Amino acid sequence: MTLRYLATGASFKTLGYSFRMSDVTVGRIVKETCIAIWDQLSTLHMPLPPTDEQQESIKKCFWRKWKFPSCVGCIDGKHIRIRNPDHSGSMFRNYKDFFSTVLQGVAGPDYKFITIDTGGYGKESDGGVFSNSRLHRRLENNELGNKRLTTLPGSNIKVPCVLLGDEAYPLKTYLMRPFPASQLGPSHTTFNKRVSQARQAIECAFGIISAKWRVLQKGIEVEPNFVDDIVKCVCLLHNIIIDKEGEPQPMSIPQQSETSTTRARFASLGEKRSVTTAYVIRDKFAAYFCEHQANT
Repeated sequence: MTLRYLATGASFKTLGYSFRMSDVTVGRIVKETCIAIWDQLSTLHMPLPPTDEQQESIKKCFWRKWKFPSCVGCIDGKHIRIRNPDHSGSMFRNYKDFFSTVLQGVAGPDYKFITIDTGGYGKESDGGVFSNSRLHRRLENNELGNKRLTTLPGSNIKVPCVLLGDEAYPLKTYLMRPFPASQLGPSHTTFNKRVSQARQAIECAFGIISAKWRVLQKGIEVEPNFVDDIVKCVCLLHNIIIDKEGEPQPMSIPQQSETSTTRARFASLGEKRSVTTAYVIRDKFAAYFCEHQANT
């Protein structure tokens, strides 16, 4: 049974007899299948938290492939187009003026999703979705070991493991975002370039699922909770395919522009909510890149 039958129902022939399944029956089968796939396979192909060995592998690969050390994932949000639910007002209408829920994803250096959160309202910013997410609560409570210090390669500078986000996200001790355009000096510019380069991991992950899964290419005409089940299943199947077939070739990966545009209005949001320690950590990364860029 494939997701393309969601709104159309399906006819079948077997042993010379034909019968038709109603839209409701097909929808129920698809929903139950999505839930079963997630329940049975998510701990194998999207475990949270990753083991210490997995985290170490992720950090090494981000440094080797994307030239950003002590990074354990890149975070971003993607709007999933849906029909407007009844009696929802403007909660699902996003800044691009269509109705959506928000998929928040954290991707590793191989374009696999490390963790996802689904169900954010389309009107929310990525930073708002993050603040209300389970991931944020776990990071704030240090449940993912994000306060452990690591040493930057070839130096004695110690920093915590970090996620990388864009300007829509708050600056945290465990979440680095670019310097605002008004503060750019040479070291700041170098840091921003490194963040932008590494964040291709999450942009490409979103690009891959958008190109491969046609259900995401138009409005999903089911209730928001059902949309969440479909999106979670798609992200998990994406991971399974990479686990079975290997990392996609970069030249074949569609670039995802939706998540990296129209961000200017969020440029100062995360700066105002940051603590002094987060600024210090970002400055350490910037100074390190500026000092070692000839070797990296």
